Amino acid sequence: MIGVLDPSREATCTMGKRKSRAKPAPRKRMDKLDTVFSCPFCNHGTSVECRIDMKNLIGEASCRICQENFSTTVTALTEPIDIYSEWIDECERVNTVDEDGVPVEDDEA
Repeated sequence: MIGVLDPSREATCTMGKRKSRAKPAPRKRMDKLDTVFSCPFCNHGTSVECRIDMKNLIGEASCRICQENFSTTVTALTEPIDIYSEWIDECERVNTVDEDGVPVEDDEA
């Protein structure tokens, strides 16, 4: 018989598929930060290399061309760009002068 449904099969025909779980969104990859920079003294590009010694908690930035270097303390979250930025900030702080031509001290303000 065509077109006649068996009442015992009717329940199985109306049930839907089991819902599948949505796949989790792919994680966004973080871009790698630079580890080599230009030297603030000789302006040679890609000559400053930053190294982090987590054992001694020391970060060092050094220029291969003019042999200038800078050391600072680091934490677990410190990246090479942080060491280089501290070096640039320290250079600017040392080179800052007031109107009289006297270097500005941090403890005066």
